[in-house]
Amino acid sequence: MAKVWRVVIIDSHPTSMLGTKLILEEREELRVTGMASTWDEGLMLVTEQKPELVLLDYQMPEGTAESLLERIKHGSPDSHVLILTDTDGIKLLHSIVNLGGSGILSKQASAAQLMLMIDGLREGLAMLPMDWLKNGIWQVQPAVVDGALYHLTETEIFIMERIVQGITYDKIAMEISVSRRSIDNYLRKIYVKLGVSTRAQAIEKFALTTRQKSPVFS
Repeated sequence: MAKVWRVVIIDSHPTSMLGTKLILEEREELRVTGMASTWDEGLMLVTEQKPELVLLDYQMPEGTAESLLERIKHGSPDSHVLILTDTDGIKLLHSIVNLGGSGILSKQASAAQLMLMIDGLREGLAMLPMDWLKNGIWQVQPAVVDGALYHLTETEIFIMERIVQGITYDKIAMEISVSRRSIDNYLRKIYVKLGVSTRAQAIEKFALTTRQKSPVFS
């Protein structure tokens, strides 16, 4: 008999979570053991339960999934984290994988596609949409500085691009639908990754040596 995988769903939309729970529990080998509508609730569930699978909504009121993903993998390193998104997943793939995520799936995907992706993870395989391959996913690269990966996430790259352009923190927060405090949190992580301690140093290092990518948001 196949091992039962415990699943935690983190999504700010209760109706969506319930629908996903019903779909998953049609399979005997999947059991939803927790649902959370906030980051703090979700992180607590994952840390306590250490489930085999976490389904995480990419965009929530607290921000985008990258920050929470890092904390989830710290609290439960062996959990697979599958990101569900309304945005262009191909642009997010490298940053999500670099942070320990196991895959990305569109919220418009069918129940059968969700199950196929989970079945792949159970067998140690990652699955990608065919159109990503046709569009040349291998050309999408993470930020590179002096040949070394700094592992800046897509959101962190976008924030730095806007700061270099002279956009205010408040406007950036509005553009990516997060709080002003969240921008400060993002910046602290960016400074650590870039090895700097001030805004001016971050701008200089990013502007001079980072190979630019297309922003996450248009």
